Amino acid sequence: KIQANYQRLQELRRQSATQTRIAIEDYVADLAAEYYNFIQQRLRLKNLRNAVALSKERLRIVLERYAIGSASRLDLRQAQVDFNADSAQSLKQRELLATSRIRLYELMAIDDMESRMAVADSSIDVDAGLVLDSLWNATLSANAHLLNSDHQKKLAEIDYRSVCSRDYPYVKFGANYSYSHNMYDNSSSFSKRDNWGGNVGITVGMKLFDGNRKRERRNAQINIENAELARLELEQSLKADLADLWQAYKNNLRLLSLEKENLITAKENHYIACERFLLGDLSGIEMREAQQSLLDAEERILVAQ
Repeated sequence: KIQANYQRLQELRRQSATQTRIAIEDYVADLAAEYYNFIQQRLRLKNLRNAVALSKERLRIVLERYAIGSASRLDLRQAQVDFNADSAQSLKQRELLATSRIRLYELMAIDDMESRMAVADSSIDVDAGLVLDSLWNATLSANAHLLNSDHQKKLAEIDYRSVCSRDYPYVKFGANYSYSHNMYDNSSSFSKRDNWGGNVGITVGMKLFDGNRKRERRNAQINIENAELARLELEQSLKADLADLWQAYKNNLRLLSLEKENLITAKENHYIACERFLLGDLSGIEMREAQQSLLDAEERILVAQ
């Protein structure tokens, strides 16, 4: 039983380390997710600023045309509305970027929330070379929740061995030592007396019946089976999660490739639209549609990444 208790304490120590690891991994995951969210929001703000610059240039052209009488007041008002709308969207995006930055500061325990932050990455680079089997093998060997489940099973097995150990004979060792010192008055033949003594004993026994042994052994066995089932259930859940993530990963890789082609087409379409607009061969609404198509293509790439 002493050995079982020692093994239990050792396993609890390892389980505590695994639970600490889970907390650290959750924190790192939150920090990484917010970091890439910050990059995404910053890229989105860059795209919106480009949209504002394009709308401002369109407004300038319409103003000059209106001044010489080749553009209507409706065209001018529409260009002004589109410019204001893009400016408002850019301001809202600045707020979202600031919110992400503050969230990052909170995760990194930075006190100065108003300070500016420079990040090393200016884009989101996607690793297209992941392999499903390697990911699953890494999950089985390194997933902290699976390791914690293994600890639970080992603890249940130790408890079972501890219950079974009560069926075995036991040996108890006992020892004691005593010393007494007595003082007497002068009328006694002896003025003092010292007594020394000690004994050592060995007890060998075996518990035949305690009323609960069979029930406790059955409960301990059930706990082992429950731990095994919980481990299998967790493994199946992780496998399903990985399968879902893998499908999303492969689908977004295809989407990213498609959207990159769309972005090239949208840029070319916008360039042609600008040239036609400068020549007066394209309406403001059509110009706005080309500009919006470019912005949408850039946004879809960010979402896929």
